[in-house]
Amino acid sequence: MKILKNILLATLISVGLHAWAQQTPAPTQSETITIKGATAHLGNGTVIENSVLIFSEGKLTAVGTATIPTQGKVIDATGKHIYPGFIAPVSTLGIGEVGALRQTRDFDEIGDFIPNIRSQIAYNAESKVIESLRPNGVLLAQVTPQGGRISGTSSIVQLDAWNWEDATVKADDGIHINWPTSFKQGRWWLGEERGWKPNKDYGKQLEEIKNYLAASKAYGKSTTTSQNEGFNAMQGLFNGIKTLYLYAQREKEIIDGITIVKNAGINRVVLVGGYEAHKIIPLLKEHNISVLVNRVHTTPRADDDDYDLPFKLPKLLTDGGLLVGLNAKGQMERMNTRNLAFYAGHLVGQGMEKETALQLITSNTAKILGIDTDYGTLEVGKSATLFISEGDALDMRTNQLTHAFIDGREISLETHQTELWKRYMEKYSKE
Repeated sequence: MKILKNILLATLISVGLHAWAQQTPAPTQSETITIKGATAHLGNGTVIENSVLIFSEGKLTAVGTATIPTQGKVIDATGKHIYPGFIAPVSTLGIGEVGALRQTRDFDEIGDFIPNIRSQIAYNAESKVIESLRPNGVLLAQVTPQGGRISGTSSIVQLDAWNWEDATVKADDGIHINWPTSFKQGRWWLGEERGWKPNKDYGKQLEEIKNYLAASKAYGKSTTTSQNEGFNAMQGLFNGIKTLYLYAQREKEIIDGITIVKNAGINRVVLVGGYEAHKIIPLLKEHNISVLVNRVHTTPRADDDDYDLPFKLPKLLTDGGLLVGLNAKGQMERMNTRNLAFYAGHLVGQGMEKETALQLITSNTAKILGIDTDYGTLEVGKSATLFISEGDALDMRTNQLTHAFIDGREISLETHQTELWKRYMEKYSKE
């Protein structure tokens, strides 16, 4: 009976995987492609009307005006808009699928200090969620572990691949640390008083972090032959190969976090969230700290905050001279990632210039993640990772993609949702 149960389970899993498999990834670019006539938004603040973009073997070979002669296959995009592919940082794309099924949530491993946990090898290139993002222009993502104190090591992927090996753009780019909160909310479901109260363990938790950082650094300088996978993974922070992504919200926690990690000898630091970062902009500038702001479609964290603080925070930080990017962290982060462009569009309503808002999900994020040599802007020599939209890509009313390319490969924009739409449109159009 046990054998029969196992066979049945294996069959169900096989059928489920078949039903959930996405489209076949696009083949390598085989011919030169020219896109002409569109308004090109280069991602660095420059806009070219009536543009010509040419790419071959996955790289942009020409970016300019209509005076450039066309080559190869020509796509007439007159009246449309071209953008670099949008980039989603600090995301659980591909390592989480169905929130209610623990078996599909592969982003939170057991343990508090586990920097050696690598998201790269857990990445599922056939995620249904991933295919739903591409029609909104999200073509790259930083796949990031969550949970614990030090969650693990992230990697950056492109979103049209057979497997994690094909998807990888940059392996093991950074380590993610969830800074303790100086205040914590009462767990009413356990009988605790509601509301915020001081975290009595905050000092102890800081000491644990200090000790782990110190032990990791000492391990790198030692001659021991014993292996500690966690300490090994941390070495990239001290030699500058990896970036530390510091998740902190309140002013005190941000200051404590920066002070401690800088004193430990870690120079490349990115602040994630940074809800009160606008209060300490000079400190962030002094230490060259970039900020990945959490999704702006949310409510204030405190009763006495400005009602629109989450909306205007990216502009406050940008106006202060910081390098700022946007992420979709919050409830239902994976699904909300498809709205990344519209978070940027919301900032335009807060007074930010449209091309500046675009940079928060293209060139700025590419710089923060260390992939700006190849991605983030439409420039000669960079990857042909881009898309054509019928209208303004930051406006949900007009962002309708007609073509999308990753490294010059024209990818499918079909999803489970578009298949259902076509199916039922055909059914009811006959009635």
